[in-house]
Amino acid sequence: MRFAWFAVAVVACGLFVPFTRAADRPNIIFVLSDDIAQGDLGCYGQKLIKTPVLDRMAKEGTMYWQAYAGTSVCAPSRTSVMIGRHMGHSPIRANREIQPEGQMPLPPGTLTIAQVLKDAGYATMCTGKWGMGMFDTTGSPLKLGFDHFYGYNCQRHAHSYFPTYLYNNDKRFDLPGNAGGKKETYADELIETDSLNWIREHADKPFFFFYSTTLPHGKYEIDDLGIYADKDWSNQEKTYAAMVTRLDSDMGRLFDLLKELKIDDNTIVFFVGDNGSSFSPSSAIGKRFDQTMGGMLRGFKRGMYEGALRQAALVRWPGKVPAGAVRNEPWAFWDFFPTAAELAGAKIPADAQIDGHSLVSFLKGGPAPTRDYFYWELHEGTSIQAVRFGDWKAVRNGPEKPIELYDLASDVSESKDVSAEQPDLVAKAEAYMKDARTEDPNWPMVQHKPRASKKASK
Repeated sequence: MRFAWFAVAVVACGLFVPFTRAADRPNIIFVLSDDIAQGDLGCYGQKLIKTPVLDRMAKEGTMYWQAYAGTSVCAPSRTSVMIGRHMGHSPIRANREIQPEGQMPLPPGTLTIAQVLKDAGYATMCTGKWGMGMFDTTGSPLKLGFDHFYGYNCQRHAHSYFPTYLYNNDKRFDLPGNAGGKKETYADELIETDSLNWIREHADKPFFFFYSTTLPHGKYEIDDLGIYADKDWSNQEKTYAAMVTRLDSDMGRLFDLLKELKIDDNTIVFFVGDNGSSFSPSSAIGKRFDQTMGGMLRGFKRGMYEGALRQAALVRWPGKVPAGAVRNEPWAFWDFFPTAAELAGAKIPADAQIDGHSLVSFLKGGPAPTRDYFYWELHEGTSIQAVRFGDWKAVRNGPEKPIELYDLASDVSESKDVSAEQPDLVAKAEAYMKDARTEDPNWPMVQHKPRASKKASK
């Protein structure tokens, strides 16, 4: 009653400020799976790899067929999640290693969604792999809004599932059971346990959990092949399948805890992949598990075609996100920042330069946001670009290469380049590519030149 009187009085004075009760602000969990392919999950048609928990998540929430990563490799893609920008405006547009450990850090003044949520009263945690700056740089997760970090900071270090050390916040701790090539401690088990313990400790207030799991990225290692041990497959195939199923069981432990703590109904969970599969469709893994879903998606990691950018994406929020729905409208990683801010009732600073659109209404079953285009680029050798506007998708595989054009409405596999037939649309795509880019000396558009052989260079 006291609150109702206060609200009326504030409105009458013309000073109304939005107020969101804690019970109305959901916990926000964003699960970023490293290198999983859309076709790896049963709900997207996978027949051989078992993912019962994620399949159930799709039935209890909504599955998205056209959710896009920030780009097609790790560091810039997860940067897009954190800062709400596409690659044309991102300070990180490729993987860049820093020796002896770590990646190119997010620069001074970077605003992350973790900072926005923390300022709004959320507890914040990141576990798994960071890859956006070591702890002594401006890219440290502990300087960018996270109360707690546990796992690998460096992407290169994260290639090992039996590492000799991990980090608890910024403190390194050794795993002697893995020294000298021994494999006694599977890192995923430690990371999952720390994550669940933190949730138990913070279940009484709104929290944001960025679960940046390394599964199923290579190198391909597992502590138990489980149901795949006796399959007539190669060891790599069995290991990869077991890693995906291990990820699925980790999600099961997470959902079980949310229900045990009675916070399931007030927690929104996103599950996505960070880029396309590491495997070519012609590889043994690609063939065995049909990661292109019968040739539906062209390309894989480090490319600009749909198989590199389109991701598995599931969202579950009981009673809010429609159960069993399937949506075909596109959205992208840079939309998460404004979405999470709206869910938390948090204000985004006016100078934040966010490219994304809030998906809150869309996630609840409403229409998708309207926008002019989606944009991607990548600088791993040759600089490559892509832009999507409506159902048209343009790809340029180098600044000296012609623009290819595909009609995704009739050609989702990007098998027929119609650029010669649609010069006006090619010109439009080129204009969008130019409009989307802010020039950055770290990321010039370059056409990779093969290195001269030793014989030729003499």
